[in-house]
Amino acid sequence: MTLTPSGNKRSREIAGVINLAVSIFLLLALSSYHPSDPSFTHFVVEIAKTHNLIGSLGSYGADSLIRLFGVSALWLPIFFTIVAFKYFLDADFRIGLVGVGALIGLLLATSALAALALADIPIYGIKFRPGGLMGHLLCRFLNAFLSNIGASIVLVVILIIVLMILIDLSIVSFITQLRNRVLTLCLMGSGLFMKLVGKLKERKIIPEMGRKKATELVIDEPPVKTETIRPVKASQTHFDFIRSSGGKFSLPPLTLLDQIPRKDTRMKRDSLIATARILETKLADFSVEGKVVEVKPGPVITMYELEPAPGVKINKITNLSDDLALALRAPSVRIIAPIPGKAAVGIEIPNNVREPVQLLDVLDHETFLQSPLKLPIALGVDIVGSPVITDLIRMPHLLIAGTTGSGKSVCLNAMICSILFKAPPDDVKFLMIDPKRLELSAYERIPHLLHPVVVNPKKASMVLRWAVEEMERRYEAISELGAKGIDSYNRLIDKARSGKGKVALSKRDKDDDDPDDGREGSKVAPPGLPADIANRQKLPYIVIVIDELADLMMVAQRNVEESLARLAQMARAAGIHLILATQRPSVDVITGVIKANFPTRISFQVSSKVDSRTIIDQHGAEKLLGAGDMLFIPPGVSKLVRIHGAYVSDKEIDRIVAFVCNQATPAYDQSIAEYQHESPDGEKAESDFDEKYDEAVELVTDL
Repeated sequence: MTLTPSGNKRSREIAGVINLAVSIFLLLALSSYHPSDPSFTHFVVEIAKTHNLIGSLGSYGADSLIRLFGVSALWLPIFFTIVAFKYFLDADFRIGLVGVGALIGLLLATSALAALALADIPIYGIKFRPGGLMGHLLCRFLNAFLSNIGASIVLVVILIIVLMILIDLSIVSFITQLRNRVLTLCLMGSGLFMKLVGKLKERKIIPEMGRKKATELVIDEPPVKTETIRPVKASQTHFDFIRSSGGKFSLPPLTLLDQIPRKDTRMKRDSLIATARILETKLADFSVEGKVVEVKPGPVITMYELEPAPGVKINKITNLSDDLALALRAPSVRIIAPIPGKAAVGIEIPNNVREPVQLLDVLDHETFLQSPLKLPIALGVDIVGSPVITDLIRMPHLLIAGTTGSGKSVCLNAMICSILFKAPPDDVKFLMIDPKRLELSAYERIPHLLHPVVVNPKKASMVLRWAVEEMERRYEAISELGAKGIDSYNRLIDKARSGKGKVALSKRDKDDDDPDDGREGSKVAPPGLPADIANRQKLPYIVIVIDELADLMMVAQRNVEESLARLAQMARAAGIHLILATQRPSVDVITGVIKANFPTRISFQVSSKVDSRTIIDQHGAEKLLGAGDMLFIPPGVSKLVRIHGAYVSDKEIDRIVAFVCNQATPAYDQSIAEYQHESPDGEKAESDFDEKYDEAVELVTDL
């Protein structure tokens, strides 16, 4: 008869019920065994009370099994229970001759081991052999050829083989899991010990810190009124960008950067596996099932890709970042849920030993050396250690924010140095504004500067006004040649200078009979282009670097915000690019107008989730590690990229600056700082404008 699927399932359930009943029968019979009950070895003439819970059948069966196999008879109810559940849960399970043979081997091996290791067992005053009759006979047989130690080794080997057959045991996987569990327990124990030591240290440090802490005061000093002489406004001021001793400008070599020997800080495989197991265990404690499917170790952090079990909500995982940080003894844990393009959640855990990232590690790579980018920005390395080089022209502007000590100023220095390594002064100019008078002063003498580093916030506002009008002047020049941007404008000038702009002479020139008039073969502008195109100067890129935006916004918010907005919206094609940095990522500094025009942003470590949302529109920056750890929003992409910033020391900066300064010196245009904007409607200049004037008028009119 052929069994249908439903009939086959019913037969398996029946077999499972039978095996479960047999296991219960044997368990009750063996547990309630009494030597005085009737059995094959004890004959009772008179009808007496049976102690066995199953009755006389149970007493006969229990006595026989105990006398044959001793304590090993307890394997039988366990075996039948396992078989019963196998029938219930596994559709492919069948008991074969191998399984029956393995059960017999299990009984004999454990019986013989009990006979070797244990003494006689008294049950209700009657002594029984612990291994039963079969164990005793097997021991006598083995002792005829082996000693007790040799017999024990043979029996243990048989027992292991039998267990491998019965429960599908793998020795290698068992040892691996055991090692991982022991290692996990050791790590957790050491973590608890270190936490206890840290708490004891904190008790001594916290009182001292409480005495040292003081509230930092911010003093608003009124701006000093100065009288300025307005220069006569000219259409364009002509001057030489560079005063050079002659010869071609040489770009700085990478040998100016320090080459620090690397130490092997890579995490061991066992440590990564142990951390992955801790992750899974800790998540399971919060009813979040999942499995770590991939580990990506890096120089600073390690990402563990967790694949959640079906039905697990991502919000449950993201809310456990603090609990995971506590379990792993990490300063912070950042969770990416989900990883774009994968059905997994990324958990970023800081390494115990942080590998330093030097600027040389980023620049001495084919990504930078063979890059055709004109304004390359070296940011650092990603989470797996690959260099990250981006293009300022594509951005086209960059907004940077982070708390003090988070690596913001070092990142600015790395950006400026990466441009100096690639661009000569004829191609790129800098306008640097540093109200703090600290970070950008090292670049005071480089030939790339249009003007000395501006430290006065009032002058900085005028410099930004000048940049707006420079942008408009450039657009007029670009449109006059019919170009679409600064690149095509410079290419037209290069062609005109190289002679590729030659065209046939005009009809009047052709009709001239004088062959020696000197005009034959002279460079003539292409039709529709100005005649002086070959004499025009190429337009260099201008990079405006502002180290502390908050100081400018405090002094002249209206003018600064207006200038930055116009430059951010229109200056890309004119070759003017902005890099803004601030340590106060609040809404009064990073206003809605500025934020809307700077889609490319970098956030270093911030103090709160509110600041993180202000700069990158989402949480996560408050979980960063500091010292160059950043989140980057690339141009045209809304996905965050975690980058570890490259470090450049002051000595390296001094060597780079000295190298470029030895070749050329800048010819500063002082009229940039003296520039004064005049509005057509007669609006007052910034120096004559009181920012509290409108509030005072409103207060008086309300009285």
